[in-house]
Amino acid sequence: MTDQMVIEIGRNALTVVLLIAGPLLGLSLVVGLAVSIFQAVTQVNEATLTFIPKILAIFLTMAILGSWMIGVMINYTTNLFQFLPYMVR
Repeated sequence: MTDQMVIEIGRNALTVVLLIAGPLLGLSLVVGLAVSIFQAVTQVNEATLTFIPKILAIFLTMAILGSWMIGVMINYTTNLFQFLPYMVR
């Protein structure tokens, strides 16, 4: 296994992580910002108010994009196992 192979595997793994976690983290950021603006406008200073909308948004996103996320993970894992014989040379 060469250094180039290790770098390629690591790069692909980071790409998959960003593809899977990106929508969840982005939506969580948007929902948190919206709740913070709502709290600032209404002057409701409750620290735990942001958790429930974020959790609901993440569960909804996972329900909608879950099959795509699983497909990305399966594709990466399949490619990794197909590449395995070339790693042991």
